[in-house]
Amino acid sequence: MEGGGVGARQLRRTLPTPLPPGAALLVVDVQKAIDDPSWGQRNNPDAEINIAALLEAWRASGRPIYHVRHDSSEPDSTYRPGQPGHEFKPEAVPLPGETIIVKRVNSAFIGTDLEARLRSAGQRILVLTGVITNNSVEATVRMAGNLGFDTFLVEDAVFTVGRTDWAGTFRTAAEVHAMSLANLDGEYCTVVQAKDLLRAMQ
Repeated sequence: MEGGGVGARQLRRTLPTPLPPGAALLVVDVQKAIDDPSWGQRNNPDAEINIAALLEAWRASGRPIYHVRHDSSEPDSTYRPGQPGHEFKPEAVPLPGETIIVKRVNSAFIGTDLEARLRSAGQRILVLTGVITNNSVEATVRMAGNLGFDTFLVEDAVFTVGRTDWAGTFRTAAEVHAMSLANLDGEYCTVVQAKDLLRAMQ
């Protein structure tokens, strides 16, 4: 909640049913780079399956899809162009004609034309999937909420990896994921499940 106080702004929204035809699916950084062992142990092993199911449903219904690809400029990054990790994972390969947004920082709105594309098309509802929960996904969701988009984050179609917190305690991927969702839900977005989206499209 904004400021953590009484009367804080609430951005939790009921998922529209049926989902409007202009609801846009954003697939963030689902590239082979994230499979490199250097990232460590992840959570949500079925996330790619759920992303693929959402992509299939969006394509079948003709709703807009935006594939966000990270082109890292860091020489040691697994996301650097020119190496296998830069490629999209098989479950999230764009089809011909689908929009690819190229970013070089964590948020998909910085240094890209994503916001302009969404506004010019009148697309106010955003559905977020991808990796990693507490980095590019969280940064993109925070900006989407602040920019006034009705944003839905699909909990079981995103994942992250474990990391050590500021106090030196190692947190599992599940713990990092849960805290990131707690930071976002109701303040910048509404957290939902893939089944909720698929049901809303029927």
